[in-house]
Amino acid sequence: MTTRRSFLQTGLLAGASAGIPLSAVSQPVKAEIEAQQGPGSGTITLLQTTDVHCQLHPHDELFWEKNQLTFRKTGGYAHLATAIESIRQKNPANTVLVDTGDMFQGSMLSVKTQGEAFVPLLNALNYNLFLPGNWEVVYYKKAMQHLLGGLQAPKVCTNMHHDRGDGQKGELIFQPYQTMHRLGVKIGFLGYTDPLVPIRQSPLYSKGIVYTKPDESIKYWVDVLRNQEQCAVVIVLAHLGLSQQLALANHPDTEGVDYIFGADTHERVRKPIQGKYAKVVEPGAFGSFIGRLDLTVKDGKVTSERYELLEVDPKRYPANPAVQQLVEQLEAPYKADINHVLGYSTEPLYRNFVVENTIDTLITDALIWKIKSDVVLSNGFRFCPPRTAGPDGRVAITEGYLYDMLPVDARVRTAKATGKQILDWLERELQNVFAQDAAKRLGGWVVRFKGMEVDFKAYAPAGERVQAVRIGGQSLDPARIYTLAACEREGDPADMLCRLKGVSDGQNTTDTMHSVVKEYLAASSPVSPKLPHAAHIIDGPQTLLSQVYGVDYQFS
Repeated sequence: MTTRRSFLQTGLLAGASAGIPLSAVSQPVKAEIEAQQGPGSGTITLLQTTDVHCQLHPHDELFWEKNQLTFRKTGGYAHLATAIESIRQKNPANTVLVDTGDMFQGSMLSVKTQGEAFVPLLNALNYNLFLPGNWEVVYYKKAMQHLLGGLQAPKVCTNMHHDRGDGQKGELIFQPYQTMHRLGVKIGFLGYTDPLVPIRQSPLYSKGIVYTKPDESIKYWVDVLRNQEQCAVVIVLAHLGLSQQLALANHPDTEGVDYIFGADTHERVRKPIQGKYAKVVEPGAFGSFIGRLDLTVKDGKVTSERYELLEVDPKRYPANPAVQQLVEQLEAPYKADINHVLGYSTEPLYRNFVVENTIDTLITDALIWKIKSDVVLSNGFRFCPPRTAGPDGRVAITEGYLYDMLPVDARVRTAKATGKQILDWLERELQNVFAQDAAKRLGGWVVRFKGMEVDFKAYAPAGERVQAVRIGGQSLDPARIYTLAACEREGDPADMLCRLKGVSDGQNTTDTMHSVVKEYLAASSPVSPKLPHAAHIIDGPQTLLSQVYGVDYQFS
């Protein structure tokens, strides 16, 4: 089938060059034709969204202002659409909209429809380019290809390959780059997603995909864009996490890249972070923000640039009626279940702090109440927007919000490990979060736990961070065997629990994470998941909001 884009390129553009007046075509077509004509002067506006995680409606968002937590409403697809269109209308021919991943995971509607509900929503916002994120594989490879294939704009990713069947990389799954012309300026876009997906997430999700590290190919592709394609501007779309994006910006093979449009760690970069070879930005998460880069062009040459992070305030940007209607139609079959209240919290629920947060306190409270292990664990996830009290003064925990917290309803797995194994595992987990080499930091927060207390130094050398461990109020005994419980990760071997390798007596229970939380709320609501200080950071604040340090950046 001929797409609108290919029709424009092969038909109308040729017609325009043959003398067909622009007044004879529609405004969107006219804008696209004008965008690809010769050198001009004006502004090219590049807009970025990322890590929306299927959040349909305006929601609470956490801000750190005047050294305290502040919450206000942001986001929602219909409001995001209005914000984007308000910018696009002022410069329709020269505005480019990209999304850098995690589009199909993160809500009850996404799970119930296996991501399908979000294809028409994303198409309705008229994106120009997409990058798959680390969670696009959550419904497995074939579904990922189907979902991304349903998006009307191109997809770029330079490091996701088909597995030839022997664990070796075959052909690329998506095209490696895309070029665009605006005001006579040729812009090249490369795409890289997190090569650690098979480690960070359930290995079965990404079965059939071979990931490569950006530094294995970026020098080649930058050369292609700069010299073969003769791009004046090169932008890397990256779903790697801010730490790894900064490491990439300082890697010599990145010479020739102007900007890295980052994603994954939900960081809010309000001023571009200057690396040795490229600048790095990242525009938050959940549809709460839009990253905007304006390039000033004179006679086909970029003369200056300006970046800002725009907050999607629902009051400033009223809902787009067409997108709002689409949201309501897609959600209607599931709305009653989504809004069903399971229980209440007396504490605001959030997942923003690196060390501890109230959402995972709720989850670990529920696990230890149900399973009665010595220690229970909750992975260091980032997704899920905050939730604060309603008019009645209570925080409603709905079925839909349970899916926001835990989109994957994993089986609860129990196992046993020695104190020495637990200590070594804690050192590895802390290294993943706080490694001095930014390239070695994984994308998550500190793993959460209950039944155990850990004092640690985040900025000590690897292997020397853990200062003290107590389980059940007693100092950790390296020789003692302890019982553990956590969520199962599909594809992990029987002797692994929450990335702790070599456990014994690993068994899946009949419980799931959802069933445990539901039972706990039914028995204990209202709950009060206050920060337990079970993980105590000695050389930093408990309120640490980013694992990034050593650069001019602060989460706010």
